[in-house]
Amino acid sequence: MEWPREAFSEPLFPSLSHPAPEPIPNLPESQPSWTILDKSSANSLQQQMDNLVSNHSNSRDLNTLPSSITFDQSNGPVIIEQSAIVEPSTHFIGPCYIGNEAVIRHGAYVREYSWICSTAVVGHASEVKHSILLPGAKAPHFNYVGDSILGKAVNLGAGVKLSNLRNDGAEVFLRIGDAHRSSGLRKFGAILGEGCQLGCNAVTNPGTILGCNSTVWPNVTVTGVHGENSNHR
Repeated sequence: MEWPREAFSEPLFPSLSHPAPEPIPNLPESQPSWTILDKSSANSLQQQMDNLVSNHSNSRDLNTLPSSITFDQSNGPVIIEQSAIVEPSTHFIGPCYIGNEAVIRHGAYVREYSWICSTAVVGHASEVKHSILLPGAKAPHFNYVGDSILGKAVNLGAGVKLSNLRNDGAEVFLRIGDAHRSSGLRKFGAILGEGCQLGCNAVTNPGTILGCNSTVWPNVTVTGVHGENSNHR
């Protein structure tokens, strides 16, 4: 059984076909998009992040930021670009990367291996861990984003949670129609194609993929792999 089109990066993130002016992760081309979340893969998010932060220069001097902004760099550096906006009372665990013109709002919690690209938003009381927010993606209010990828112009309504771990802690399987296929990952949240809009308090179960411009209505729980323009209510 072949993977459906929605499993791959090109149809999920078409804007990435244009060169970007600043660092953006190299998403898999021939393999399903979630393989970048596999820490053992050759071009994993973890490996790319380690390479980025070890070779990066001209980032913000963290000592110039207000004392209410705190950092844990015991396992790797926190890189914040010069034009990023970081509000008070935020906490960062390295290694992580914050791109130019990204906004990290009051009370946000940015954990290890979070790659927040230019103009992306991590909002008040939102937590991001081992995830990619591509340019313009927004997790702006009370969100949890774990082991996930958010495309351009994705918006999470207040309280949206991208669940990344099964209750029994077992491997995450992807539901494709009536079939269940192995992801190879124990922790895998959601992959949201460009333009997806999720209403307040919606939840995606582990291993959810939504094609471009899909909509999830408030208080709805979504499971499985879905094509572009899908509507969940």
